[in-house]
Amino acid sequence: MQWKSVRAVLVGALAAIVTTTLIDAALHAVHLYPSLDVPIDDPLALLASSYRLVIGIAAAWLTARLAPHSPMQHALVLGGLGAAVSLLGAVTTWNMDLGPKWYPISLVILALPEAWLGARLAVLGRAAKQEF
Repeated sequence: MQWKSVRAVLVGALAAIVTTTLIDAALHAVHLYPSLDVPIDDPLALLASSYRLVIGIAAAWLTARLAPHSPMQHALVLGGLGAAVSLLGAVTTWNMDLGPKWYPISLVILALPEAWLGARLAVLGRAAKQEF
């Protein structure tokens, strides 16, 4: 495995983790999100899902752009890692009252489609640049 391939996936993962964590912290700081010991409700879970969706696509786009070759493959590796971590989180927290059960399931289900779309946008962007 090449260092540039590993770097592309790691940068995408770190970008997603850092951005999501910062947004979560900001929403807690402005008291839009409740304290950590209070479960979120459906509207807040939908808010979290919406920005995680955008961040997941952007992270996959970044991974695909940094990939030395096979941008789709690199982005899908990132998506697979995201799905695996999300599944682990869902299983680990399933019996805890953290919020609606659909939320962790959606994170697992959407990880690969987000990665595919992010890579597709990166590939289309490269193709458009080559035309000019």
